[in-house]
Amino acid sequence: MNIEDYRNYCMSKQQVTEHFPFDEDTLVFKVCNKMFALASLSKWEQGLGAINLKCDPEYALELRAEYDSIVEGWHMSKKHWNTVNVYQGISPKLLSSLIDHSYDMVVKGLPKKLRDTLL
Repeated sequence: MNIEDYRNYCMSKQQVTEHFPFDEDTLVFKVCNKMFALASLSKWEQGLGAINLKCDPEYALELRAEYDSIVEGWHMSKKHWNTVNVYQGISPKLLSSLIDHSYDMVVKGLPKKLRDTLL
C-alpha cells in the first residue's frame, strides 16, 4: 500500500476528515473529530512508511508478538496505539484490516448519538 492508497482507503470511510493538527508533515485521519490513523509524510517519501493506529490493548500485544514490523505507538499511548511499519512484511490485506480495526475502535468509543450518524 502506498501513501495514496492509504489516504484513499481512510477517506473512503464514513465521516472521515484529514488534518495536519501537529505540523505540516503529520497527516491525521479522524472520524467524528477523533483520531484513528496518523502518519509522517516525509517518512513515506523516504521509503519508511509507518502508520500509527489505535488498537485493542490485548490485540496490540498479540500483533507486536507476531510481527516485528508492529511496535508500540510512537509518541502515542503505548497501551492503545501501534506503529505499523508498512514496508516490513505487512500485506495490504492486513494493513487494511488494521486500519478498519482502528476506525472501529474509535467509532465504538463515540457517544451513541454520533455512532448513529454513521449507520
